[in-house]
Amino acid sequence: MISRYGGAAAYFAGALGARTADEMSAPALLLLGMAVLGSERPASLLFAALTVASAIGGPLLGALMDRAARPGLFLALALGGYAAGLALVTAVLGHLGTALAVAVLTGLLAPALSGAWTARLVDVLPERHLGRGHSLDAATYNVAALAGPAAAGLIAGVDPYWAMAATIVLLLLAVPAALALPPQKPRASAAFTADLKAGFAAIVRAPGLRRVTAASMVAFVGTGMLIVSCPPLGERHLGGAGHGGLLLSLLAAGAMVTTAVTARWPPQRRPETVFAGAAVCVALGLAVLAVAPNAAVLVVAAVLTGAGEGPQLAAVFDIRHREAPDRVRGQVFTTGASLKITAGAVGATLAGALPLTLALVLAAATQLLAAALLIRSGRARARPRGTPRYPRRPRRSSPDSCPL
Repeated sequence: MISRYGGAAAYFAGALGARTADEMSAPALLLLGMAVLGSERPASLLFAALTVASAIGGPLLGALMDRAARPGLFLALALGGYAAGLALVTAVLGHLGTALAVAVLTGLLAPALSGAWTARLVDVLPERHLGRGHSLDAATYNVAALAGPAAAGLIAGVDPYWAMAATIVLLLLAVPAALALPPQKPRASAAFTADLKAGFAAIVRAPGLRRVTAASMVAFVGTGMLIVSCPPLGERHLGGAGHGGLLLSLLAAGAMVTTAVTARWPPQRRPETVFAGAAVCVALGLAVLAVAPNAAVLVVAAVLTGAGEGPQLAAVFDIRHREAPDRVRGQVFTTGASLKITAGAVGATLAGALPLTLALVLAAATQLLAAALLIRSGRARARPRGTPRYPRRPRRSSPDSCPL
């Protein structure tokens, strides 16, 4: 198992807690806003304010983390800052303008709850186990997506303030795990703007990073379309729009199963091939969702869609690790997380303006397009047989933080 010593176990516990809090924060804020402000529209503005700034926050956080001698300390401060921001939004919620401004500033730190953790996985695992580690890391997203909204909804049913309080506590519980991450070797100082330019240059100029970034964004446009389509699917087949949440749970459950399987038995094929196969699986599930004649077929299609999403995310992590230069690793992962959120918002906006069946068909098409984008890159960069899955890199962590 991957947690023979404490380093990886602490990492996965912290990542799971932070990502579950991330999944709780948006619905908790939405429900609290509706309770305090008495209307869905201003509450949705709070939700948008919390997410819109992540596109800017990702590159900035990543560049700062890459420069930090103790990236774990920086990550802990970001987690604490996000928790403090949520607390402040809650305190000033009666003044919508102020609450929106605080929510935007808080959203700048959102990538610390997702991509910033993945960038540090290389510090707690040996190179030979990173494929399995990325599968487990992807599984933390799936567990968080399953547990976070459900927990927020259940607690908000008692009191929406308690739902926000639980989110803040969960964020703070992840801080010790962040502090336990090992330091990195100091490097020659450079201007912060130069680091930002280097990170963007790595993503834009390196063919592997450029294509995996484009493919993951295209795929997540489809994911955003799917999320918005779940309530009307629930209304069509399950007796009410509120039951659309069940479909999201089935998606997460399907992804959890496949990520657990790939963590136990890592795929032997290149991650580009895994991504393409997973994208085809997601596309098939989305197509069946679009034409499902009854609830039983709908449930099977939702599980099938989720089953592809798990390995797809792990493959993205594999490729980014392989292609990202050490100097800008954090920026590559946090920028990727920011772009993913932005792409999902675009997909959600598109789906809201389209008929349900057409939206799901287009979502399936985005998955096939993403597969085509990446498989082309994979063929161009195929490894000679017998070479290791990952290039050897100097170890930055201490021996006791390399479990297995």
